[in-house]
Amino acid sequence: MKKIIAFAGSNSRNSINKQLVEYAATLVDDVEVTVLDLNDFELPLYGIDYELEHGIPDNAQKFLDTIKSSDGILLSLAEHNGAYATVFKNIFDWMSRIDGKLWSDKPMLLMATSPGGRGGATVLDIAKGRFPYMGGNIVSEFSLPSFHDNFSNGKLVSEALSLELNMRVDIFNKAL
Repeated sequence: MKKIIAFAGSNSRNSINKQLVEYAATLVDDVEVTVLDLNDFELPLYGIDYELEHGIPDNAQKFLDTIKSSDGILLSLAEHNGAYATVFKNIFDWMSRIDGKLWSDKPMLLMATSPGGRGGATVLDIAKGRFPYMGGNIVSEFSLPSFHDNFSNGKLVSEALSLELNMRVDIFNKAL
């Protein structure tokens, strides 16, 4: 059985992106899913001086090892001021110091949501421009606008958005 990881690029205990990625993970067929929480991988703020003095923190290596041992990645990015959330950027930076191709060409369904009408589109664009240089194999993407209007009781309420997400998950599933 294929093993995938699912996580949100957020450290919020009530992350809407974590809710989305957990829901999307239930739609993937015949896989073992491990949901990761960035709070379980606490890291110091990346800086070259820290790295030279202390080396790479164990949690950065553990997260990277989890990526490498998976067959695919579901990731829903939080958008903070039009960019990655700090916690995601930090773990991303630490992992890139270990392996510049940190995503290891694993099939990836890249998602984002936000309370606003653009659904994290800006952070998705940033990731789509950057991840392929870092071993990212983005096979599909999904943006959920207006989270609080379109997601309730653990699932999508819009039939059109639900059909779109299912189509995106099918593409991901076929790439595994």
